[in-house]
Formats: sequence, structure tokens, C-alpha cells
Amino acid sequence: MKAQLVVAVIALIHGSYATLLIKGPTEPVLEGDTITLECLYSDSELNISQVHFEYFSKYMNSWRAISERSWCFYRMPVHRIGDSLFLLISHAGVYYDSRYRCVSDGDNVTEADNSSLPLALKVNYMGELFLSRKGYSSYLGSPQDLKVRRGDEVVLKCSASSSEEPNYSWYKEGSDWMLPSSTLTLRKMSEMDAGQYTCMAEHSVESLSKKRSISITVLPEDAPWYETSNGRLTLMTSAAATSLIVLILSMTVFLCRRAKRVKTSKGPIDDRSQIKPIYKASVEG
Repeated sequence: MKAQLVVAVIALIHGSYATLLIKGPTEPVLEGDTITLECLYSDSELNISQVHFEYFSKYMNSWRAISERSWCFYRMPVHRIGDSLFLLISHAGVYYDSRYRCVSDGDNVTEADNSSLPLALKVNYMGELFLSRKGYSSYLGSPQDLKVRRGDEVVLKCSASSSEEPNYSWYKEGSDWMLPSSTLTLRKMSEMDAGQYTCMAEHSVESLSKKRSISITVLPEDAPWYETSNGRLTLMTSAAATSLIVLILSMTVFLCRRAKRVKTSKGPIDDRSQIKPIYKASVEG
């Protein structure tokens, strides 16, 4: 009799404290991996149909619901199979690096009891590796031929959006030196400094490591300014600025002429302004 009572009490306690659980990767996943998250109750007899997934938006600083029609998560289909709710991420990336939880929509459930503990999903990723030159806002392509005159200074920096700060290094093709830095500074360029330079960004995950190269050509000191990369950029900027100024002037002249024609032209006479009112009393008289 006592044993049956103990079992009944344990069952009652277990049913009273049945909670929502979320299952998924507990270790960082690699960019591009397929991930599945699962919502389920600790008591399988509870209805999972009133449960949905939520993620924490860093930009909104709040929890946002994920449904089968969520436009932000169109690659995250939600399926109910048996007593579980599944969320599929077919291609993990930086936008999926967040916290997730399961939330019940059932009535008479307090906010403290209707959600699971959050699951932090960590995604290891690395974006494209960019090369930029000091003093320029635009990024250089790869490979890119940078032309400078002898005696010039060149400062190059490489960067990448990554889940963790990579280790950067520079080396020159055909040389045995390596510079452990994201910035490469070459002062007083000479013909000996010409060649191809490569920046490497090494992630803790080897498969995410990337590299990018740039070729530097050193011109004589008396080379025309427009043959250098600086000169070409100046010409392109000047041409764009000139085109914009011409467009603005053309539009200004057009609008001024149009306004002048409208002002000097005579419109049709409004006959209604010449009609005198006829009063009812005068007609009857």
C-alpha cells in the first residue's frame, strides 16, 4: 500500500512539473552544416501542437516567433512528427547564430512556465577576405594590379567578417619572410619590392581559412601620374563628379526654362468670372 502511494505521488509530481525541452547541437557548428532543433515535453502525453519555436533577435532585443511562414527564416521549415516539433536549418550561417527556445501557446500557462531553457547555437563562419589600401574607401579586387611610382609608400590591410578574430599574416611570393599582421606597410618602394603579396586569414577551423593576393608594379619616378593607380582613381572620380555636375546644371536649366514659359504664357479666359448672379427676387419682379 505504501509503495503504491509513493508511486502515485511521484507520478503526480512528474506531471505537475512537466516542462518543455529543446534539443540541438551543444558544440559550435560549421558554416554550411545542416542543423535540426527539436521541441518536446518531458511528459510525452502533453500536446505539442500548441508549441512553436522562437529565436532571440539581437537587433530587436527581443524574442521572435518562427513559423512555417516566417519571411526571415524561409530556409527553416517547421514539422511536427509524433510528440516532437522539429526545426530544420539547411545551411547554417552567420544569421542563424543566436539563441533558440520552445514556447507553448496553451491557455492558463504563466510566462515563466511556458518556455524551455534557451539553446545557444554557435556557428563558426568566415566571410570574404578583403584587401584595402590606406586612404581608400573601396576594396581592391583579387588579383589586383596596383601600380605605384618608385619612392611611394603603400599600406595594405586585409580583413574578414568572422565568428572569431582570425590570425592574419602577409608574405611575398618568392621570398622567405612572413609578417604576422593584418597590415602590410611598404615604405619607399623600389623595383625590388615589386611582386605578388598574399594575405592569409587563419580561423581556428582550418577549412574556413582564406587567402587573397595583390600584385604590385613599381613604375619609374618620372612615370606619368595617370599611369599609377592613384592617377586612374583620380581620373575616374573626376569623370564621375563632372558627369554629376553636368547633369545637375542640365536639369537646372531645363526647370528654369520651363518655369519661364509657364509664367509668360496666357491661359484660357474663365468666362465664369464674368457671370453676374441673378437673384430670385429680381426674376419674380
